[in-house]
Amino acid sequence: MNRRSLLFAAASLGVAPAVRAQSPWPTRPTTIVVPYVPGGPSDILARTLAQQLNARLGQPFVVENRTGANGAVAAQYVARQPADGATLFIAASGIMTINPLLLARAGYDPIGDFTPITVAISASNLMVVNPSVPANNLQELIAWLRANPDKASYGSSGIGSSEHLGMELFKQVTGTEMTHVPYPGGGAATTDLVGGTLQLALLNMATVVPQVQAGRLRAIAVGGRTRHPLLPEVPTMVEAGLPDFTSGSWHSIVAPRGMAEPLATRIHDAVTAALRTPDVAQRLAATGFLVEASSRDGLTTTIETETARWRDVVRRAGLAAG
Repeated sequence: MNRRSLLFAAASLGVAPAVRAQSPWPTRPTTIVVPYVPGGPSDILARTLAQQLNARLGQPFVVENRTGANGAVAAQYVARQPADGATLFIAASGIMTINPLLLARAGYDPIGDFTPITVAISASNLMVVNPSVPANNLQELIAWLRANPDKASYGSSGIGSSEHLGMELFKQVTGTEMTHVPYPGGGAATTDLVGGTLQLALLNMATVVPQVQAGRLRAIAVGGRTRHPLLPEVPTMVEAGLPDFTSGSWHSIVAPRGMAEPLATRIHDAVTAALRTPDVAQRLAATGFLVEASSRDGLTTTIETETARWRDVVRRAGLAAG
């Protein structure tokens, strides 16, 4: 980048050129690594940010999908990259809190191997059923599950996903049983749920809301702490009778460990400003996501708190690391 471009980018972020001089941007394009296939929430977030950051910083941003091992492949790759701003990672909540609990050798440390940037977006999970299930509310669903433990199968976007662990927590607090069928993504699980191969699921709002609105799935309860604006008539799990039950996911932005503070702060400020742009926030909200744009310390606290929460669920479910 030439001096004129640097000064323009500094002004757009409200950062003085003297501070920018301490945190030079790499000369090559910045890669935003996505741990899942194109089209999912992580990919949508990455491509939205790439477009925004290209415009804001005058710096090329490209998206690269590196799939495998429920995100561990991408996490290991990013952890080995230089901390020079040329690599950013869309790290979903399952990658940062659940994978290390389930995998004996995850190959990365969510705290030690990355520089935290922000919790970017969050989404509630939504309990949905195929219309063939004779339940219109949570209490009817629990009663049906208890009476038919061998007839119920639920889908998730993979072992260790928030949807998997959320349903394990649901089983623990309701005393129900059902068979888990993991899929490579929430879209595939939704397809089988609509088709009747599965009976229920606790899936990301962004994935299943269109099917609910089209009448192909029935919404039972929202996993968030408040009702969701896309389905205001659907109660939360707490309202439906499960005290303190929440289930959802979030997507964070991290960089390789050891990044200089001025550069990490600069990236944080650019990313959070992009997320708070009204049209970006509205687009994400229309698909079920809420913009968080947290502080850097807020991401670290979220990882630590959520890991402690899911550790207890994993232990009680007998999901041994392996």
